[in-house]
Amino acid sequence: MTPGRIRTQTEISAGGLVISADDPGLVALISHRNRGGGEDWVIPKGHQENGEELHTTAVREVSEETGLEAEILEKIGEITYSFRLGTTRIKKTVHHFLMRQIGGTLSHEQDPAGEVLRVSWFPISQLDEVLAHENERKVAQRAAELLP
Repeated sequence: MTPGRIRTQTEISAGGLVISADDPGLVALISHRNRGGGEDWVIPKGHQENGEELHTTAVREVSEETGLEAEILEKIGEITYSFRLGTTRIKKTVHHFLMRQIGGTLSHEQDPAGEVLRVSWFPISQLDEVLAHENERKVAQRAAELLP
């Protein structure tokens, strides 16, 4: 590779907002460290594995990061953004789904990557103040519009 040349890599992730089985006004979020060392609350999501369908990725990642078993109700959004990691530009697309808890207990103990700091239920009406990223706030607004 030529010095200074930027290589582009594509990544696909999926996850979702999980509605609590006990209170349909609550959804599960995770927190992780941001690049500045602070803590950000975000929608649970993760990388698609080879040959995996997006729905399968979303259900698996939500389970790993939150401890919740969930079923997909519908797709609520897709976010594409780019960032640079060394000499590589990453173009990432994240597919978000509205999901309903069908089992499990809220916990980050099963997170294989160890990136999740905390998990918690939040009122869907407060996600605009809680979520760290504007693009995820827009996804959450779409979810709120779909709920009764």
